[in-house]
Amino acid sequence: MTQTTVADTLREYQSLLELLDDAYWEASRIHHKDMLYDIISILSQEVAEINKLSVQDHHYPYEIVTEGMRRLIPKLERLDEYREDVIQRTQTLTDFRDLLSSVLGILEAQVRTL
Repeated sequence: MTQTTVADTLREYQSLLELLDDAYWEASRIHHKDMLYDIISILSQEVAEINKLSVQDHHYPYEIVTEGMRRLIPKLERLDEYREDVIQRTQTLTDFRDLLSSVLGILEAQVRTL
């Protein structure tokens, strides 16, 4: 399997952030909002650090930048397990399911290489 580039990873992470933001505002329970906020915070830090890279570096293979990303896989898997309860809107849920496998693939490839 070829490693994902920084540009491709950034695109996937930003798409997931948008979906999680929608899910946050759609969530009706505070503990669901807390779970989503935690994931959004970790992912936002990684995206902010990636955005500090030079545009010329975006063709290189992606490597995790922030320490929090290493702890994100179990959080995303837990969200996936409870997605029917946490994510209320059908469109958001469908988009989340489609995108989650891609993001988890990127993260699991990174953890394997460590």
